[in-house]
Amino acid sequence: MTGVTGKAVLPVAAALAQDNEVFGQARFSDDLSRERVAALGIVPCRADLAEGGFSELPDQIDHLLHFAWTRLPADRLEEAMRVNVEGAGLLLHRYRRARSALVVSSSAVYRGHPDPLHRYREGDPVGAGPSVAAETSAVCKIALEGVARLAARTSGLPITIARLNTVMGPHRAYYGKQVEAILAGREIVLPAHDNAHNPVHVEDMAWQVEPLLEAASAAALTVNWSGDETAISRDVIARIARRTGQEANVIVRTVPGLAAGTVTDTAKRMAITGPCRSSFDEALDRMLDEMLDAKPSTIAQRDWDYANPWQDRIFRGEGEA
Repeated sequence: MTGVTGKAVLPVAAALAQDNEVFGQARFSDDLSRERVAALGIVPCRADLAEGGFSELPDQIDHLLHFAWTRLPADRLEEAMRVNVEGAGLLLHRYRRARSALVVSSSAVYRGHPDPLHRYREGDPVGAGPSVAAETSAVCKIALEGVARLAARTSGLPITIARLNTVMGPHRAYYGKQVEAILAGREIVLPAHDNAHNPVHVEDMAWQVEPLLEAASAAALTVNWSGDETAISRDVIARIARRTGQEANVIVRTVPGLAAGTVTDTAKRMAITGPCRSSFDEALDRMLDEMLDAKPSTIAQRDWDYANPWQDRIFRGEGEA
């Protein structure tokens, strides 16, 4: 499982480690991060994807879950491609004899639609929009999908390409950042007045990994990985503001060609996994309870703390209720 220290990846890895032997790849710049990952039952393995330095990774695995991602500005596109695209290709080649692989892409690959409630389907046009001027994600994710399709076709490795949407649960993810912005009095910028998402919860991600792997194909199955419920950003921000007791400063900045919303069609994923088990309203309230009660001493500590409530619930079986 690559990118194991990522905010959305660590809770999923911890949940999977309860019933599986999970090797977690990251760059691990310090011993403390390795210790924290190991404490969750995950075997930490340092590897530099750009350099293909895989000596700490196991020689053989049953399944590859490729989440690792480096977000870089547009003027570092060459570096981003080397890590995110070439590195993924090297990894897929190394594990071409695995039973299956899940390659995590993004809903950011879709060509922007002006309707904030447009539901992107897997067959919709892709293409880097205006956001490419700021960073490299859309270009690299599209290239990553091409590498994954080639790996599946040339090696016969069954692959599912999952276009991940907004993630719900971790305090450092999208909605947690909105809480932080309101508490700090910072503005929240939306690309459209009715901007909307259909976020997927980390608890749902954890149990959906297995059916997504089972659906993997040597023709590289592509599927949207998002939640069942659509959340209108202004409504969510208003709820957060009421709970915090502070006013939200929302700014709408439209850009021609930029996606007004990130809602993706879930029909294909529903056919594979069935419905999600997490309620958006309940999950938002739960996150607010945790964040408003918590008093983290440092941002670095908070980055690790966010996973613990979800892990605790999953370990007790509550995450599957």
